[in-house]
Amino acid sequence: MSETRADSKTQLTVRACAAGMLLGGIMSLSNLYVALKTGWSIGVSITAGILAYAIFAVLLRLRVVRTAFGMLENNAMQSVASAAGYMTGGGTVAAIPALMMITGQPMAGWPMFFWISSIAMLGVVMAIPMKMQMINIEQLRFPTGIAAAETLKALHGEEGSEGAAKARLLGWGGLSGAVVGFLRDAKAPWMPWNLTEKIVIPGITLAGRPLTDYTLSFEGSLIMLGAGAIMGFRAAWSMLLGAFINFGVIAPMLYTRGIINPKLGYRNIVAWSVWFGSAMILTSGLLSFAFEWRTVARAFKSVTGAFGGPDGEDSQEVPMLWFFIGLALLTPVVVFLEWFLFGIKVWMGLLSVVLGFFIAIVACRATGETDTTPTGALGKITQITFGALDPGNMTTNLMTANVTGGVGLHAADLLTDLKSGYLLNADPRQQFWAQFFGVAAGSVFVVPAYRLLIPTADLLGTDKWPAPGAQTWKGVAVVLAQGFHTLHPSAQIALGVGAVLGVFLVLIEKAFPKQRRFIPSPTGLGLAFTTPAFNTISMFLGALIALVMERKRPALAERTIVPVSSGFIAGESLVGVLIAALVVLGFLQ
Repeated sequence: MSETRADSKTQLTVRACAAGMLLGGIMSLSNLYVALKTGWSIGVSITAGILAYAIFAVLLRLRVVRTAFGMLENNAMQSVASAAGYMTGGGTVAAIPALMMITGQPMAGWPMFFWISSIAMLGVVMAIPMKMQMINIEQLRFPTGIAAAETLKALHGEEGSEGAAKARLLGWGGLSGAVVGFLRDAKAPWMPWNLTEKIVIPGITLAGRPLTDYTLSFEGSLIMLGAGAIMGFRAAWSMLLGAFINFGVIAPMLYTRGIINPKLGYRNIVAWSVWFGSAMILTSGLLSFAFEWRTVARAFKSVTGAFGGPDGEDSQEVPMLWFFIGLALLTPVVVFLEWFLFGIKVWMGLLSVVLGFFIAIVACRATGETDTTPTGALGKITQITFGALDPGNMTTNLMTANVTGGVGLHAADLLTDLKSGYLLNADPRQQFWAQFFGVAAGSVFVVPAYRLLIPTADLLGTDKWPAPGAQTWKGVAVVLAQGFHTLHPSAQIALGVGAVLGVFLVLIEKAFPKQRRFIPSPTGLGLAFTTPAFNTISMFLGALIALVMERKRPALAERTIVPVSSGFIAGESLVGVLIAALVVLGFLQ
């Protein structure tokens, strides 16, 4: 690849930065909304690239702008947008709500802003030593980065009409999701009717109680249909199997034996089932990670040479000096916030930053090789580590893991963007700075939205905000702090069975890789024990529709599934945030 970079003026322009901050900030609201409901995050870069292309094409035709939005401008915009869109990874969908559920106290706005921003910025800095080795030398794939680059080539090349078509599909999907969300959730005297939130299956009971008491119903929502279409069929059918076992078989048995609260409902059932689901997610994630020991070894081996820099270092590459300056500036900030906000000992705060660097190395390589960032498993390693170092302190357990997991996620996100830029011959320094603009924008959007949606801790773990990711983090923290003996005997059995089953399923996957699609996903199966059944049913239906389309009309599926599904998610989730704001302002009930 040529070392000649495109003119810097055509990349991180003011309009590219502004568009990325706005689009990424808006998409961070979608990610927040969806993750608090499902525990999943939605990709940002490709959707933002399509939207930016379409918006600037319209502005050019209207003569609002004088020049076309270039491919490298769009690439820089994607770097800003992805950093903003993934600001939910700084703790707002896992560690922070888990801490709220434990303490009952919400986190104030400004502390949350500085907390998630500093972690994200530290993650961006941590990626600097990995870039040259993992992208330039080893040429790791980073599949999402490749897909983003190919999308931009199609949009700005001869196939631009295809990009415009995808943008229209995204728009129609967004409009559909917005209409459904508004008609269902907006309550006002001038609205004669609303769409139903739940579609009940009549005439069927379990242990003498209606199915809705076990969350077994359909929901009037397009978000989960879209999420299921994107997530893939294996994870979806695994979740459906888990939902049937948990809510359809185990919960009625526990109810008849008086083990769970007779009021039933999501919160009371999951208070028991979270131990099975969390144990399965934990053991399967850690074992899968352990099986990738060669990846871990290569990560540590390769990054040691990065500190010397390449011979004749390209003047456009991000210099190692920036890494040391960033580390010197941000480490004291993160450690101070750990001490000031959460009472974490200074030496433990320093240890969390050091551990965060090593976790970032592993997270970046895992993302480059598999397109999956194992922040869940890596965060749990930190929880176990600090559970041993500071027994009984759930706050230290959660928030140190928040640091290491957030650092790993944001480092991997930057390398994914840098891979896209490398393929397009973009300027990595400008992409580096683009991430900081995105971090700031994402924090500005996410923090007030989180406080608007979750003003009090009692909303978490409900039908509306299940927060399955936070349930798992909380479960690990509670067990490490209080010990297994504090659980109900049946929950102790469930925890053990879940842990063993998580290991068993991973071993089966490894033994029969060609039959993997027929083996339940341990993550999907475990997640079903922390997610309402009506969410799972919708996700399965979405995945089933996508599967049928891929089999019957593969070309049509390739063009439509991702943009339409992304539109469903974005439209309905953004309207959900808007409705919450209108309720606070008194315009809606």
